[in-house]
Amino acid sequence: MKQKFFLLGFSILGFAAANATGPGDGLPAAQAGKKDDVNGLVVHSETKKPLKDVSVIAYNNTKKEKVVLTDDDGAFSFDDLKPGNYKFVFEKAGYKKTTKEKVVVKTDEAFQLNIEMIENSDFDIMPSPGSFSGM
Repeated sequence: MKQKFFLLGFSILGFAAANATGPGDGLPAAQAGKKDDVNGLVVHSETKKPLKDVSVIAYNNTKKEKVVLTDDDGAFSFDDLKPGNYKFVFEKAGYKKTTKEKVVVKTDEAFQLNIEMIENSDFDIMPSPGSFSGM
């Protein structure tokens, strides 16, 4: 009988220890709550539908730090950016380039950056060189 209680207690202890890692998924306590990332969504300005494959470029002091693409849901994420002031540039063919400046990234703070992109419907039509021939 004592052996059954011992095994039961031991298994409960083992289960509790296995699930004690918490929100950090096994990371040390100092890093478990660390959130120094920037994430967000990119959507079409009129339809509000997510935009896939938008290039998102992070610049820190005019130096390109990282580049990511949005996924099928228009989501993007930058992990482990150094603290500082950033400029984020959003580019996709057929859309106007969008820039978000003066984004402050701080240690242990996440930043949500949602962007609406405008479809580029303006075409710059240039006359052909032959149309100025002075006929």
